[in-house]
Amino acid sequence: MLNLILILAVIAVIIFIIVAAIQPSDFRITRTGTITAPASVVFAQVNDLQKWDAWSPWAKLDPEAKNTFEGPASGVGAIMRWSGNNKVGQGSMAIMESRPDEFISFKLEFLKPFAATNTSEFTFNSENNKTTVTWSMYGKNNFMSKAIGLIMSCDKMVGGQFEQGLATLKSVVEADG
Repeated sequence: MLNLILILAVIAVIIFIIVAAIQPSDFRITRTGTITAPASVVFAQVNDLQKWDAWSPWAKLDPEAKNTFEGPASGVGAIMRWSGNNKVGQGSMAIMESRPDEFISFKLEFLKPFAATNTSEFTFNSENNKTTVTWSMYGKNNFMSKAIGLIMSCDKMVGGQFEQGLATLKSVVEADG
């Protein structure tokens, strides 16, 4: 009986590994929100990394996280490095492209709890004093990411954090307006 249990456990592990390995190599997470303010005001909140603490969902997960900043205060070359608890981990983000009131692209480097390099983007579309903000993150899934994706939905988890961030960004911008 013990041998049968061991054989079934090995078969289950092999099946899990095969299923994880055939998962998509690319991922993309996107959420959108609308803010009653001109694109220039919303853009300024995202383009200045030192303003992220006011609306970032990760700032709430670890208020004691240590953030350091390098380069210019905003725009291309601005870098934020963070180190926090196991909910926010450790890593950095650098603005790679910044087109005023339209688009910002970041290189995200996660060191802990898992190493990964991804791209995050914000687009801003303004019409009638309302700005539609789209927040996306995309990259490659390594084997570990594929395996974790079988157990929990990264789109729901990270997407939910994007939704919280966009809602708080809306509150911050509209309160200042």
